[in-house]
Amino acid sequence: MRFCADRRGVAAIEFAFIVPVLLVMYFVTMEASQAIETSKKVSRIGSMVADLVTQQNTITKAELDAIMQIGTTTLQPYNRSTPKIVITAIEVSTDATPTVKVVWSRKLVDGTPDVDATKGTTTTVPATLKVAGTFLIRVESDLAYEPVITWSADGQQRLGLTSAFNKISMGETYYLRPRRSTTIPCGDC
Repeated sequence: MRFCADRRGVAAIEFAFIVPVLLVMYFVTMEASQAIETSKKVSRIGSMVADLVTQQNTITKAELDAIMQIGTTTLQPYNRSTPKIVITAIEVSTDATPTVKVVWSRKLVDGTPDVDATKGTTTTVPATLKVAGTFLIRVESDLAYEPVITWSADGQQRLGLTSAFNKISMGETYYLRPRRSTTIPCGDC
C-alpha cells in the first residue's frame, strides 16, 4: 500500500511522456518556419534575376550566367540543395494569331550554366501576356527543398525519415518586359 501512495516519481514519469511530444512539436515548428523562409527566398531568386535581366539593353552569356550565380547566393545559408534557374527571352509575333517563340535561353542547374531551349522553338505564356509584338523575359526558379530532419552532410539516409519527408518542390515563374528597350538581344547566346 505504501508503494501506491508514494508520489515522488510522478513528475519524472510525466516528464518522460511529455518530452518526446514537445521535441517533435519543436522540430516540426522549426522545420516549417525554415521551409517557409526558403520558399520566400526561391521566389526572390526569380524576381531578382528577372529584374536584373530586364534592366539591360543587351546581354551576353557571361552576364546571364553571373546573374544566375547571384541568384543562387540569395538562398544562403540554406545549402542542402541547389536551385535550378532558367531565363528565357520570348517574342510574341505580330501575326493575326500570334505565335510565341524562344529568342534565347540559359539555365543554371547544379551550378553549371548551359543553353536551355533552342532559338526559334515554340513555347507558351499565360493568355493575358500573349499580346502581339511583345518581348518577355521568363525566369523560372525551382528548388528541391530537403528538410533538416532528412539531410546529412554525406548524403546517406538517416533514421528512415527520408521516405516520410522527401524533398519538397518549391518554384516560382516570373514574366517581365524589358525596361530600357523593346527587346534584349543576346549576341552570343
